[in-house]
Amino acid sequence: MSDTNQRKITSIGGSALIEGIMMRGPKRTTIAVRTGENEIHTEDINTPSISSKGKFFRLPLIRGVVGIIDSMRLSYKALSVSADKALEAGTVEDEEPSKFEKWLTDKFGDKLMNVIMVFATVLGVALSLGLFFFLPSFLYDMLALAFPSITEIVLAKSIFEGVLKIALFLSYIMLCSRMEEMKRVFMYHGAEHKTIFCYEAELPLTVENVKKQSRFHPRCGTSFLVITLLVGILIGLLIPAQPFGISFLRPVFKLLLLPLMIGLGYEVIKLCGKYDNKFTRFLAAPGVWAQHITTKEPDDKMIEVAITAMTAVIPDDGSDIIQNCCDK
Repeated sequence: MSDTNQRKITSIGGSALIEGIMMRGPKRTTIAVRTGENEIHTEDINTPSISSKGKFFRLPLIRGVVGIIDSMRLSYKALSVSADKALEAGTVEDEEPSKFEKWLTDKFGDKLMNVIMVFATVLGVALSLGLFFFLPSFLYDMLALAFPSITEIVLAKSIFEGVLKIALFLSYIMLCSRMEEMKRVFMYHGAEHKTIFCYEAELPLTVENVKKQSRFHPRCGTSFLVITLLVGILIGLLIPAQPFGISFLRPVFKLLLLPLMIGLGYEVIKLCGKYDNKFTRFLAAPGVWAQHITTKEPDDKMIEVAITAMTAVIPDDGSDIIQNCCDK
């Protein structure tokens, strides 16, 4: 996975932002955003963690759902900060606002960005549920009306839905990778992974050392999405094509089982992040393959940003270390 041997595994993780990176350690979460040729803005952020409210929220399966909620809240805040700093620095072009945008600014004032982010989040969740839960089932039912014989094939609906979901997901990320703005985010994503690998190899965090590392990491969010998608397909095999004789209930049942899918996906990605052996590499393989799309090779300036964020969150007491050696 890396051009140098992994000597330890860290719990530190991160995410790519607009012209920046967020790194999350056991004690600090820091954003680093490029604001100039030789300027990097850093800022610590924090949101109350649900998992810290009791042992129940740290139980297997439960912790996966809780972790996703915590991560989404933190990422939302980090993305807002990075967008503001990138606009202020001029690293992202601020287009002339339309009449509608001016009206929104007059109406909501400083709260406009929050309103837009909430609307975008709700819309994104709604579209995801429609595309990955209801559309595949609906299309299969339409296909079955045209070709009734396919209903005689065991698990035909599950196989059709699974293939379509994978195709939709890959098409979406490939489409995103063609957008210039997203290409830079994917490059920062690569810088994040390479920097973490450099730290895990116990090499000094320099641009040259980071450049030698792999950009594909088993604990990536892309890997989590792919694994959760595959877990969902397996669970779908256990749900009848027409529960109680009603086809519409199938996507409803799958939606109700979404927390279980997320929880299982989280446990798998946690296992892949904790151990490095043939079995975990096999489990991580589909997600690592998808990272060929969602990560790109970064430039030196992006690596400097990643190093800045990483350095800020490394604890002095080594509390981030999960394993000091990998099981082969």
